[in-house]
Amino acid sequence: MSTTPPDDFRDQSQPPSGGQPWQGGGYPPQGQPYGEQPYGAPQYGYQAPGQQPYGYPHHGQQPYASSDDRTIAVLAHLSPLIGLVLTATLLSFLAPLVVWFIWRDRGPLVRNAAASAFNFNVTVWVANIAAIICAFTIFLLPVAIFLWVGAFVAQLVLSIKGAIAANRGEVYRYPFQVPILH
Repeated sequence: MSTTPPDDFRDQSQPPSGGQPWQGGGYPPQGQPYGEQPYGAPQYGYQAPGQQPYGYPHHGQQPYASSDDRTIAVLAHLSPLIGLVLTATLLSFLAPLVVWFIWRDRGPLVRNAAASAFNFNVTVWVANIAAIICAFTIFLLPVAIFLWVGAFVAQLVLSIKGAIAANRGEVYRYPFQVPILH
């Protein structure tokens, strides 16, 4: 008689011998054997009522992103800063749009990074246009300066935070973004 527990009760915090991590990151939830379908599930297309199809990440977990996807997502977040330097703030929102057009079908991390960076930088661009309009009125010049400085700092800080999150393979949501691209 064997003294080892059945496979269903093995320690899920340790990787199975010779296996790769579960595609959702980490290892499968307790009670679900690594690399196997739930009991009684068909080979493909299993979907319990009200749940995601089998094999998709569970709530709170990010989808798996390759190293190339993470690199492109980092580029998408940092591209407005590159555009800011190259075009003197005039067209910084176009750089993430170019990334979105070229690599939007690459995966959800890249698509979300480029779309979010574009959406947020359109908001920054609108703030800069409002600052230009305020600058023509002498009494509103302090408001214009506040808008320019605030937009620049927000663009710098949030783009870097987005790039750091993308490097970890996480989706980053910018605050104050106009939802144009998805």
